[in-house]
Amino acid sequence: MSNLQLDFLGSTARTHYCGALRASDAGQQAVLMGWVNRRRDLGNLIFIDVRDRSGITQVVFDAGEANTAVLEKAAELRAEYVIAVTGLVKRRDPKTVNPKMETGEIELAAQELLILNDSKPLPFNIADGETAGKTDEEVRLRYRYLDLRRPEMQANIELRHKVALAIRQELNARGFMEIETPFMTRSTPEGARDYLVPSRVHPGSFYALPQSPQIFKQILMISGCDKYFQIVRCFRDEDLRADRQPEFTQIDLEMSFPTQEKVFAVVESFLSAAFAVTGAELTLPFPRMTYDEAMRKYGSDKPDLRVPALTDVSDLLSFEQKQALNISAELPVIAIRAAQIGELSRKERDEIKTLLSSKAAKAVKLIDDFKRLDKSFPDAAQTIRIASEAQEGDLILLLAAPGPDEDLGRLIPGVRLQREYAVYQAAGDLRLALARKYAARHHAFDRTGSAADYHFLWVTDFPMFEYDEEEHQWNAAHHPFTSPHEDDLKAGRLTSDPGAVRALAYDIVLNGTELGSGSIRIHRQDVQAQIFRALGMSDEEAHSRFGFFLEALEYGTPPHGGIALGLDRIVMILAGAPSLREVIPFPKTARAVDLMMDAPTPVSEAQLRELAIRVSNPVSGA
Repeated sequence: MSNLQLDFLGSTARTHYCGALRASDAGQQAVLMGWVNRRRDLGNLIFIDVRDRSGITQVVFDAGEANTAVLEKAAELRAEYVIAVTGLVKRRDPKTVNPKMETGEIELAAQELLILNDSKPLPFNIADGETAGKTDEEVRLRYRYLDLRRPEMQANIELRHKVALAIRQELNARGFMEIETPFMTRSTPEGARDYLVPSRVHPGSFYALPQSPQIFKQILMISGCDKYFQIVRCFRDEDLRADRQPEFTQIDLEMSFPTQEKVFAVVESFLSAAFAVTGAELTLPFPRMTYDEAMRKYGSDKPDLRVPALTDVSDLLSFEQKQALNISAELPVIAIRAAQIGELSRKERDEIKTLLSSKAAKAVKLIDDFKRLDKSFPDAAQTIRIASEAQEGDLILLLAAPGPDEDLGRLIPGVRLQREYAVYQAAGDLRLALARKYAARHHAFDRTGSAADYHFLWVTDFPMFEYDEEEHQWNAAHHPFTSPHEDDLKAGRLTSDPGAVRALAYDIVLNGTELGSGSIRIHRQDVQAQIFRALGMSDEEAHSRFGFFLEALEYGTPPHGGIALGLDRIVMILAGAPSLREVIPFPKTARAVDLMMDAPTPVSEAQLRELAIRVSNPVSGA
């Protein structure tokens, strides 16, 4: 490879992308540029598959047509060499047509060859998509520039571009302006941890990278911008999983003078445009469901509608039957129907218990043998079958809080409801775990890419507050700038029964994945002050943390609201990818490491001194 003579591009210009040539181009001269995908050497005949982001074209070097020097040069080619080939487009012999390739009816008869760069031996085989896809992910991320050359990754990145463009065009058509907000802002810890940026000119002080542009977009509404959107990078220092990254992209928007219905209509319109990129035509409007209904029917605030709903069978068992089963007589008893699983062995039934989280396993009791219930209480068992719409081959489980009951009457208002939701949530989690475990038996998660496979849902009327039983205080269920329902505010429930206060908050859910969250915001300073007080925040603390914003609310703030959706998650679902890392060009690992750039890394002592920072536990080699 060291003796290979490389060429300069000079004035040679590409005429076609590798995936663009068709039978109608036969007889034309063409110049292709790209990477060597495969090479087959038959002596006097050499076949080279040339690849770029658009596709692949087969190039033929024939001793009878190309001069000897070009053929000899082609013999030097190896995988991932960068080349430019000039030649004549020809139809393939009908016997050699490749119907699996869009360019399979033609080939390029080479006349000239430029070798623009060579390549080291590859750490994994890019040309073999199946092998490359199974390569250890850390190897793929370490050599991300090679991984991104794979057609599967090129398709995902192109899909991401087209989806973002469709969303921009739709929002622009609806009168929204794309406005950039700062990346370096004030730290206001809420939820996940901030990424902090030290200030050199203000030693000991820090900026924070934004977890979202929340306050800025509300300021824009106060500023009269009326309709704002941004496809924006956000940052959260949190534990990672398949659908989370420390830096991610969201579709952020805000409107003045909105109703929930107006926000829903805008979101549905740009999601329709985004999904149309793949040919899916969505049915509008999306169905709606309150948080309370979602928890009681699905045990989740992001229900997957592809799996059968839960059934509350509390009223179908008598007090004595509940006592005999040693389950709560006051908290819900939930029937879980797992469709078309069939008969399970004792070992398989025992494995079901392991699907419960450790927290749920301690908090609930699982009745996994419905036949025993049938023997003990046949009438109740039959009624439960009918209520849960069980069919032949379905598995029925019961899940409840263990008995005997504690004195639930002593709990403060709203906390008992949280206890009920905890039972529903445990049942909902088990419902999904069973569906995933036995997916091959009932095909609930099969998808063909049609609109019928996409089950959208708006979840509304979330609780305004959640009670922390350890800290004995109410916390904001979303964020403290969410407006409560006017009826709850007028009824004085902020002070009399915080757990009953509903927020004008909403989530958009697709197939059990939360795509985004939003709300109608608080636009009055007096209401915002009430919310802070309900959260146990003194006026002094509120002004210390949000003083500039509270002051802004006093200068004619219009009613406003909005939402933020995860672009990465949308593209992940459209691509049928198992992880966000498959649709983000340069992602981090599950340990929040950039393997390609080798980041994060220690910095020099000189840099730390300049920032007035001392590291208490420095990493060796700093």
